[in-house]
Amino acid sequence: MTLRLGRQEFADDATLMMAIVNRTPDSFFDKGATWAEDSAFDRVQQVVDEGAEIVDIGGIKAAPGSEIDADEEKRRVVGFVERVRGAFPDLVISVDTWRSEVGRAVCQAGADLLNDAWGGADPRLAEVAAEFDAALVCTHTGGITPRTRPHRIEYQDVMADAIGSTVAQAERAVAVGVARESVVIDPAHDFGKNTFHSLEVTRRLDEMVATGWPVLVSLSNKDFVGETLDRPVGERLLGTLAATAVAATAGARIYRVHQVPETRQVVDMAWTIAGRRPPARAIRGLA
Repeated sequence: MTLRLGRQEFADDATLMMAIVNRTPDSFFDKGATWAEDSAFDRVQQVVDEGAEIVDIGGIKAAPGSEIDADEEKRRVVGFVERVRGAFPDLVISVDTWRSEVGRAVCQAGADLLNDAWGGADPRLAEVAAEFDAALVCTHTGGITPRTRPHRIEYQDVMADAIGSTVAQAERAVAVGVARESVVIDPAHDFGKNTFHSLEVTRRLDEMVATGWPVLVSLSNKDFVGETLDRPVGERLLGTLAATAVAATAGARIYRVHQVPETRQVVDMAWTIAGRRPPARAIRGLA
């Protein structure tokens, strides 16, 4: 379906790069490299130059850590959203938050998309998206509490659970007023999952795509990649790109990433092989 993210619309054959910009001092990948506002702004400029259609701004790391209340989260992201909105009027701005009060503040500041990484932990977030005509990402976490790690979590069928949860969230979002073309679903690799679960949802991602809802994947440098290949953070790019190729072949639409150009090439190649995208140029044997 045509995808509408705030002020931008994308055709049903478009794949989108969502570049990660962390306003945190303790992010697992960049170790706080974009904690300072100017550094974060430079990161936005970089990924825009690299072709990212979306930036995803986060004020709290997903892993357990120091308590960050809603006021502190807003201090980290609201003013920054305003700055990015002013500098990049056509960029899709996403904010990674599960709190409705933060969602309201960033939408007032110009955000287009609320990336609810914790599976509707605050159901009022969907109502905020509806109020501001913002887009919403609905994720599968197995019902775990935000910022906690899964412990011996089990599923009878992890993909069935992921589809059932995300589609239910998506339908509820539409019921409370979010535009159907502005709802995205995400199996949420590693969230509420062990490595075997994340590998299975990757392998079976075509089942989620078949629901008709646009699918987002957040694979970049995740633990399931590191555990599969026995590689630490910082050495997971190749494994991430392999998983990305599988997700792209299945038809995922949005890719939340640390490395934009590398991911774009892999996605474009996989979509072209799958017959969804023409080659950028094809003169071999023809000219």
